[in-house]
Amino acid sequence: MPSISCIKKEEVPVLRYIIINADDFGRHVEINRAVEEGLVHGCLRSATVMPGGAAFAGAIDIARRHEELGLGVHFTLVDGHPILPTEEIPSLVGAEGDFLPDHTALLKRYLKGGVNLEEVRRELAAQLQKVEATGIPISHVDSHQHMHTLPGIIDIVLDLAAHAGIRAVRTPRTPLFAGAFGGLGQLVGRLGLSTLARLAACKAHRRGLLTPDNFAGIVAGEAVSEGELLHLIAHLPQGTTEVMMHPGTKNDVLQEDSGWQHDFEAELAAILSPRVGEALRKAEVEPVNFRHLSCTAEQREN
Repeated sequence: MPSISCIKKEEVPVLRYIIINADDFGRHVEINRAVEEGLVHGCLRSATVMPGGAAFAGAIDIARRHEELGLGVHFTLVDGHPILPTEEIPSLVGAEGDFLPDHTALLKRYLKGGVNLEEVRRELAAQLQKVEATGIPISHVDSHQHMHTLPGIIDIVLDLAAHAGIRAVRTPRTPLFAGAFGGLGQLVGRLGLSTLARLAACKAHRRGLLTPDNFAGIVAGEAVSEGELLHLIAHLPQGTTEVMMHPGTKNDVLQEDSGWQHDFEAELAAILSPRVGEALRKAEVEPVNFRHLSCTAEQREN
């Protein structure tokens, strides 16, 4: 179990760290179960909770039972339920009162000038306040489908994080050719996200917020399988690498609930894999959460 406090170690420090982060914590009970199982029996040490998720309360119960879990906020502007009444955020919702179905729909509205950034600020502030009200320390922030990297929205997210004393933020500088190659459209999309993420990292650093040195995870939705994770560990660069994952316990249930044909079970299996655990030990790579970034920064300052 990783240390909760920032204790300086006398031995030679590990130079490579890995943050296995489970997104969508609190969206469904089967995701919650996967997070707890991955934390207790695998290499998972971090998760970001969806404030509007149907299983939010259960996710918070798990976080209370396991102080070693670094809990972040998974800001949500698409494919989910808002916290504020829909009449207060009309530019962010569809006809049924939920957020727009995906990043493409929101981006189209955003580029046409149809997204009110003040509504974004109020909604994200309400989401953050809901997590803060639990009393559980917040280790970092990220967002569902990376909407926090959009110009204007990133400034709001950094404002909220800095005001709340949250020290770390995800910057999804995604590899262009991770996983199966999906053609020119996929390449352009990844290049766009990577560019936005790098700009977001620059803004975060200017505000004094911390980011992992590297990012991994297949943003097109493919599962980070045992083989992918073993390959990543074998070629892990220096510093701290975040691996974005979406583990779950029942594919049929979660695929129907989310409308996403993702292999949730494969990602949980990778997190629980004895081969992955052994590879981490042999490579002297330590699984941590985002609190590690703050601990490291404090040690440097002292």
